[in-house]
Amino acid sequence: MKSLLTFITTLSFYSPLLHCQQVSDLFAPEQGQADNKQLKTQTIRPASDLIKSRYAKEFMVVSAHPEASKAAYKVLEQGGNAIDAMVTVQTVLGLVEPQSSGLGGGAFLVYYDSQNNKLTTFDGRETAPLDAHSELFLKEDAQPMAFFDAVVGGRSVGTPGTVKLLAEVHKKYGKKKWLSLLSPAIQLAGNGFNVGPRLANAVKRDEKYLSSDDSAYQYFFPDGRAIQAGQQLKNPAYKNTLVALAKHGGDYFYNSDISQTIVDKVKQASNPGFLSQKDFSDYKVIERQAVCSPYKTYEVCGMGPPSSGATSIAQILGILEPFGLSQRSSNSAETWQLIADASRLAFADRGQYIADPAFVDWPKAMLNKHYLRSRSKLITPGTALQGVSPGVPDAKFYAAYQAGKSIEVPSTSHFVIVDKDKNIVSMTSTIENGFGSRLMVNGFLLNNELTDFSFRAHHKGKLVANRVEPGKRPRSSMAPTIVFKKDTNGLKQPYVALGSPGGSRIINYVANSLIAILDWEKTPQEAFDQAHIVNRFGVMDIEANSSAEKLKDVFEGMGYQTKVKDLNSGLHGVIFTEQGLLGGADKRREGLVLGK
Repeated sequence: MKSLLTFITTLSFYSPLLHCQQVSDLFAPEQGQADNKQLKTQTIRPASDLIKSRYAKEFMVVSAHPEASKAAYKVLEQGGNAIDAMVTVQTVLGLVEPQSSGLGGGAFLVYYDSQNNKLTTFDGRETAPLDAHSELFLKEDAQPMAFFDAVVGGRSVGTPGTVKLLAEVHKKYGKKKWLSLLSPAIQLAGNGFNVGPRLANAVKRDEKYLSSDDSAYQYFFPDGRAIQAGQQLKNPAYKNTLVALAKHGGDYFYNSDISQTIVDKVKQASNPGFLSQKDFSDYKVIERQAVCSPYKTYEVCGMGPPSSGATSIAQILGILEPFGLSQRSSNSAETWQLIADASRLAFADRGQYIADPAFVDWPKAMLNKHYLRSRSKLITPGTALQGVSPGVPDAKFYAAYQAGKSIEVPSTSHFVIVDKDKNIVSMTSTIENGFGSRLMVNGFLLNNELTDFSFRAHHKGKLVANRVEPGKRPRSSMAPTIVFKKDTNGLKQPYVALGSPGGSRIINYVANSLIAILDWEKTPQEAFDQAHIVNRFGVMDIEANSSAEKLKDVFEGMGYQTKVKDLNSGLHGVIFTEQGLLGGADKRREGLVLGK
């Protein structure tokens, strides 16, 4: 095995949240590997202390869990392509990292087909049931439900899309037999896997809500005790589900006892939902054109609506371009003030305009260079922008809708795969909140994706673009990304592939990493190691136990309210260099890079 890259990252952060800028800030993000008590003495170390990076010449996989990366490595080594490895990674993640993603959730895929030099995206986002209505998350007094009152149970469950995406994309691009790609997860589920610290810590923290469902409680609390790190855990129900899918194909998930069991579980929950068999029968994965925008000499491409990832990142970068970040210090408070205010402007437009394009058209002019330059002019270096409102890229869109509030809680998973032919998978998958709806069926958890909708359908007398509607896909912040640059012959070539979990902060984690790579010429690992500074709605979030804490007083002097807190991203990515492929895995989680 040549040039084996093994980057296992072990650092994580957690701090109590005292204030909030939006409702989702009330809930702690998924934790990393370390126990809370250990974190008081930990600091962020530079990449050189954590890994010794080498280059892979042939292929590479980066995922959130060692078992998933190892299984995908074998698929690639045995001649499978990136899509084959994608199926294996996701089905293993659904077993070993069930709190983040799985068969009961949804996904977005950005895929580069090197043979045809084609970039495309696949939308496997969950959909609202056909029986859902705009007051789904309102109480009898017309006020929004408390978050966990909405999440826990069947009310929050949308029609899952991950299995359909895996199956349909594999039929179109895969090489190896479907059965062989599910075998690693089947074997792990049957023989057992070692529980990681992140999963063990998450289970311990979530006992109150996991105990609401008998199946979930029995699995995560055998004999009434929470599973422990290092414990071997088997999941025979998950194994049986995968065996059925291996035998009958992915469509079986949507037209069989599996889908009917999900429907029954949702409707019989203490907080019942509205899924029906017709929702499963009607579900479609949608292939969409990637949203691509220029930044300097690069082209940054990603997932368009219903995700706000690509549009918001394009706006952030476009607003910042006139400020020449490559000439500014990555350690300067003023540099981060510019990034912060560009983010705030992008989030204002996101809230106003972005939703499922089958229901709400979005103004393409919001990515227009002249419009973004007009937004840039609102920013004054060294001084916090006072008050942020949506812009008006197109008057007819501005008049139609009002921004609403939706709750996106940090969870989710991201992985990147590059095969021998240089096909690229950049995929983000999720069940939304950690452990989703807490409903477990057939060995996997069901999503709570419907809480990504605005709880209110109207605001200030106007409809909210991201309101609940039957069959609609909730807005997302997931941002699987592939960046291109021109080679010496002027031909566009892949340069970077990356993404992250993290709720609506995904946009910032990815945008900030792109700036580090494209402007400051950092490696992926160096970019992911940099301390997080995030501003979406006016408050400057500063990563606890990081070098960024020294900027707190400076930011306050600029006019910002600040909060020092855990910002637990899960960035994973690969960069193409003259020496070969170079990957990075976020040290805040259990990620592993493997390459040959």
